[in-house]
Amino acid sequence: MCIDCINTVFQSIVYILAIILLIVLIAFVIKGIKTLAKMNQIIEDLEAKSQKLDGVFTIVDRTTHVMNSVSDKAITFVTAWLTELFTHNKKKKEEDLNE
Repeated sequence: MCIDCINTVFQSIVYILAIILLIVLIAFVIKGIKTLAKMNQIIEDLEAKSQKLDGVFTIVDRTTHVMNSVSDKAITFVTAWLTELFTHNKKKKEEDLNE
């Protein structure tokens, strides 16, 4: 009879420990879900900020492209003007020598 009593007590202890374990696991799952929700919010915030930065980088890229084109045209113009100036002076000297 005492063995039946011990079996009943041990079964009760095992059931109580199983219930405690189940409650702890449920608490961990709830905390994990809350943590994932916070992480999801942070990731969405980072995506929004990166999209704003993409717009800024696009503007900077276009601006540098326009500035590069303008400077290339200016350099081409100055180079052509200097070439014409030197060839004009050279032709003038050749004409003076031919006369």
